[in-house]
Amino acid sequence: MKNRLFNLKIIIDSFILVTDGLTFLALNSFFSSAGLKLSPMFPVIYWTISLFFLFLVSRIKYNQEQRDPRSIIVLYGIATSIIILYIPKLVFTVFLIINGFFNLIILSFVKLVTFLSGKLMVPYQTTIFSWLGLTIAFILLLLLIYGILIGRFRYKTDQVELLFKNLPPNFNGLKIVQISDIHLGSFTRRNKRKLEKATWIINGLKPDLILFTGDLVNNFSEEALDWIETFAVLNARYGKFSILGNHDYGDYWDWKTEEEKEDNFDLLLRIHEKMGFRLLKNEEHKIYVGNQKIAIIGVENWGRPPFYHYGNLDEANKSDQGTFKILLSHDPTHWEEEVQFKDDIPLTLSGHTHAMQMGFRIGSYKWSPVQYIYKKWAGLYNNNGRYLYVNRGLGFIGYMGRVGMPPEITLFTLQRST
Repeated sequence: MKNRLFNLKIIIDSFILVTDGLTFLALNSFFSSAGLKLSPMFPVIYWTISLFFLFLVSRIKYNQEQRDPRSIIVLYGIATSIIILYIPKLVFTVFLIINGFFNLIILSFVKLVTFLSGKLMVPYQTTIFSWLGLTIAFILLLLLIYGILIGRFRYKTDQVELLFKNLPPNFNGLKIVQISDIHLGSFTRRNKRKLEKATWIINGLKPDLILFTGDLVNNFSEEALDWIETFAVLNARYGKFSILGNHDYGDYWDWKTEEEKEDNFDLLLRIHEKMGFRLLKNEEHKIYVGNQKIAIIGVENWGRPPFYHYGNLDEANKSDQGTFKILLSHDPTHWEEEVQFKDDIPLTLSGHTHAMQMGFRIGSYKWSPVQYIYKKWAGLYNNNGRYLYVNRGLGFIGYMGRVGMPPEITLFTLQRST
């Protein structure tokens, strides 16, 4: 952990210095080309702000003795501040570089024409890309601030209707609510009413099942202690079921002893129980309506490196081939690697990606930077009638906001196809 934190500081410091250096040169070029003169105080103010952020990064501490769940909020606050200021800076700098190349091309063309014609031509210098970059950077800044103040608590209920030939008739019209990736350590007590709003929305949907697909906490089980009553009020006709995500195992902390890590994990299991969730750890649970049944299968985290691999589908999937099954698996790569090839699992619910907490959706088209990491990252995917749904998550991690990818509550209605 210490080495990882040290390396992270170096990466962030380098990003800040390189971005600030490029932006400073670009701003000088921009104002010069626009015929404007910068104040002599500008370099002083500019580099003072840059040094302040370097100081903030240096204050990120690794404290093995103090396991304070609230400390993660300080880290995320620093990360969010850097994202808000430096992503727009980087975008602006890129556009200024494009503007410089465009003017260089124009200058080269004018020199060539002058040489061939023998007539002196005055090169035209454009600033259109510079102004475009400045506009986009400013809009991006406003969006990132919006994501913190409003976007992260603007819960969106996505409704999905699915048809299955093998759904038992007694379960026709089954209403399932999926939530995922709450990351309770990212919230403060001041957020209590806003997070309670999500539980009111869920109960208002009157679900038959509530399924939670992992990442209740960031690192420590204590993060969830103040929220037990908040999620204990959730009600579903046939029960509430949950699985574990990659953050729930405490693998991102250097524990002093293995026993301390086990105690942390045991506490998390008890918290799931106190919240009213039946935690499925590579096991299944059958739900009966009359003499008909479906199976809820839950596997532990199954991920590609560097994520740990605890899941065992063969151990969990015990029902016969004819049983209608719903699989809970936190990481959608599990579906890609193993589940989509199994004919007896028609529906898999996942989370994990958060849709990177930023992007946009226009009609059926959606885009997020996370799609360059995960092929299946948000919404519904289908392979010959075997479905995967990736929930965007209810909480947030790192950047303390959401832009264009709001926190999600998914309502599924399962229908029997005739």
